[in-house]
Amino acid sequence: MNILAEIEQRLQVLGPEQIEVIDDSAKHHGHEGAKSGGGHFRLRIVASCFSGLTALSRHRLVYDALGSLMRREIHAISIDASAPDPQDNSHLYQE
Repeated sequence: MNILAEIEQRLQVLGPEQIEVIDDSAKHHGHEGAKSGGGHFRLRIVASCFSGLTALSRHRLVYDALGSLMRREIHAISIDASAPDPQDNSHLYQE
């Protein structure tokens, strides 16, 4: 199984309604993380389990789901995690 499929499979535990994983590793060729084999990824995920959670809590759920992939296969991941209802996301960036 390739790394993109593995990432998507592990994130299924969150019950995503939408998920998009993009491999940006080629943009980071020569970077320290790339030398050890870790890739750079962008993730967009929409799941009801994120409702009412802060951005930090949402990211923690994603990291927990990815588990051991975060130690070697993933060097960096940019996460856009949102709930299906836009009102559940409005508090994330308010001061």
